[in-house]
Amino acid sequence: MGRIIGAIVAVILVVILAASGWYYRPWSPYSPARITALDDPADYPVTFQRMDEILPSRPIEATNPQPLPEAIEPLDITYQWNGATRTLSDFMADAGATGLVVLSDGVIVGERYAHGADASTRFTSWSVAKSFVATLIAMGLHEGLIDSLDDPAGKYAPAYAGSAYGDTTLRQLLMMSAGVDFNEDYADSPDSDIRPFFFNAFILGRDVDEMAAEIRRNRPPGQDLHYVSPNTHVLSAVVRSVYGDTLASIVEDRIWGPLGMTSDASWLVNVDADRAIEIGYCCLQATTRDYARFGQFYLQDGLWAGERMLPEGWVETASRPQAPFGEPGPDARYAPRGYGLHFWLPPDPQGEFFMAGVYGQYVWMDTERNVVVAMNAGDPEWGAREQEAWTLFRAIADAVAAPDTAETAEPEPAAQPEEPSR
Repeated sequence: MGRIIGAIVAVILVVILAASGWYYRPWSPYSPARITALDDPADYPVTFQRMDEILPSRPIEATNPQPLPEAIEPLDITYQWNGATRTLSDFMADAGATGLVVLSDGVIVGERYAHGADASTRFTSWSVAKSFVATLIAMGLHEGLIDSLDDPAGKYAPAYAGSAYGDTTLRQLLMMSAGVDFNEDYADSPDSDIRPFFFNAFILGRDVDEMAAEIRRNRPPGQDLHYVSPNTHVLSAVVRSVYGDTLASIVEDRIWGPLGMTSDASWLVNVDADRAIEIGYCCLQATTRDYARFGQFYLQDGLWAGERMLPEGWVETASRPQAPFGEPGPDARYAPRGYGLHFWLPPDPQGEFFMAGVYGQYVWMDTERNVVVAMNAGDPEWGAREQEAWTLFRAIADAVAAPDTAETAEPEPAAQPEEPSR
């Protein structure tokens, strides 16, 4: 009996040691122990500055750095909120904001950092990255690698053939109208699908394409707005397929180099191995200055250094609702926000649209005033604060806009993006 008990104890000890080794992974810079330590809201402002130290990533090099002109002045911004006068400093402190860059006519006119960050700090994008993926879809369309936004995803990404996503069109994915059964709840809820999706990708190292292909459809696509992160991952698979490269390399070749981004970046992947796949719906790490430059690219209608990089009409189309269910307002699905093609609209838009990521990441673009506001933060209460953020961004735009852009004509109706001839 003693030998049996001893053997059982030995087996238990081996299992415990093996589990501890798997959890802490002393041989690797990435471990489940470090990853699970991410989930402390008090640490978000600092944690979001070092995501690619905690999780595996692929590099994106700044191969053609072209600094933007600067005329930086103190941002003495005040605005009214809930009957009180608030300041930019008030908001940044409350929201755990870590970086803010303001462009007016393509010139850096304001910049602030907090929580130990500076102009060289790389902040995680969260879902701001979705707009980068949508931009690569538009570039593929412009370059003739994609025939039409109304083509099914399976035409370009064979991994999704036969799945719910296989016959969903690129346009439906861009509209967040895939009709799939998925709960994008970031709360610690048993009904959340996005939290286990992250767990399976980063902790278990599962193939992200395989996980997305397992998602089922519970209604026809194109009928409603339902924000689902795997929709964007499928679009990233289309991008990888048509360009024949990793997502990080495509971003480097098609965005970082041509736009003259001034700092290296990175994109998180599921495993630290050659088989790694970028998490396509989030997880770009870049400086606030480079996020702002990307916003300026959209203010310039996809033109940079005299070259058209996006289809004619793409920016106006992407920044406007494509169906009644995408309209902003009190009855909107994500009221009062509206949705275009992977870009958000504020209520009563005045030439404004924006990219947004959970916990307070923003790239706000004001086409009437030619102003960009890029902000990074680690705000666990970002949802309750977002409408105040928009009020702040409008106050910033009013304060820094050149006099001749303060009042402009009403924008003309959007043209449809060009379909390439082949």
